[in-house]
Amino acid sequence: MSEFHALVPAAGFGTRMGNELPKQYLPLAGQPMIFHALNTLCSSPEISTVFVVLAPDDTLFHTYDWSRFGDKLQPLYCGGKARAESVLNGLLASELEPDVWVLVHDAARPCLTQAHLAKLIAELRDDAVGGILAVPVADTLKRADADGRILRTENREQLWQAQTPQMFRAGLLAQALQQCHSVTDEASAIEALGLRPRLVLSEPANFKVTYPQDMLLAELLLKEKM
Repeated sequence: MSEFHALVPAAGFGTRMGNELPKQYLPLAGQPMIFHALNTLCSSPEISTVFVVLAPDDTLFHTYDWSRFGDKLQPLYCGGKARAESVLNGLLASELEPDVWVLVHDAARPCLTQAHLAKLIAELRDDAVGGILAVPVADTLKRADADGRILRTENREQLWQAQTPQMFRAGLLAQALQQCHSVTDEASAIEALGLRPRLVLSEPANFKVTYPQDMLLAELLLKEKM
């Protein structure tokens, strides 16, 4: 029987939000932003453990009450300067068996639902490689020149926007990240090994909070969900 764990890298700051607090701790729908992702992951009956990878000098996480999640939530103070480093450090610190599944999820995607998780796990649990939640690109894409003018319109056919969770075997993902440090998501490291992760259709609502205006939309969606 397959075993599933989640890992949430949360050692970054989120400078594009223009706030003094690290992005994952900004208040959102009555809780720090990271709470919503952790709550969804910890509530999944399929997921055994949720590891949250924090900066070694993080002093904020322990100031919140996480007791509702019990031992299922495990903080690891081994985050790195970049996402890939944090994920790799978390994988090594968690000491998971190589063949278990790990779902890596962004702390800044608070609108993840149980339906998203269930679909990802159902479609990938027997997959040879693993894969990611994603949505087809819907907008017209323009490539700009150095002056901020349109250079050309790009063909959006077969282009997808990557989301998280991204689900791979722990051993394979650790191997990929050890060989490829400069990636911005886990699938890119797997691709660098010559493998082809599967795309699992998601929804635009599972978006990443990046700019201040994104908080308003996330707040509305979370209030509707609650």
